[in-house]
Amino acid sequence: MATVAVTDDTFDAEVKNSDIPVVVDFWAEWCGPCKQIGPALEELSNEMDGKVKVVKVDVDSNPNSAVAMGVRGIPALFIFKNGEVVSNRSGAAPKAALQSWIEESI
Repeated sequence: MATVAVTDDTFDAEVKNSDIPVVVDFWAEWCGPCKQIGPALEELSNEMDGKVKVVKVDVDSNPNSAVAMGVRGIPALFIFKNGEVVSNRSGAAPKAALQSWIEESI
């Protein structure tokens, strides 16, 4: 399953009300490190299909979700489980590090 673009309007439905854990990637088009981790998150989304959902929130278009989550820098990654944040991290990381972080959190 490919990553899903989420907006302020769809955040609760896609993230907080999901029946599987959700990785939320707060990013922006102009952010270099965001573009670095994008392909890794896309691959993990496909590899972990059914176990976890990966969604992306463009902070420029959807500032309310970022503000609500207290995002100060991007990329900012959050893992939600049963509607609650169980883990978060910021900054770019290699795919292997992202994968182990996700697996430990879900």
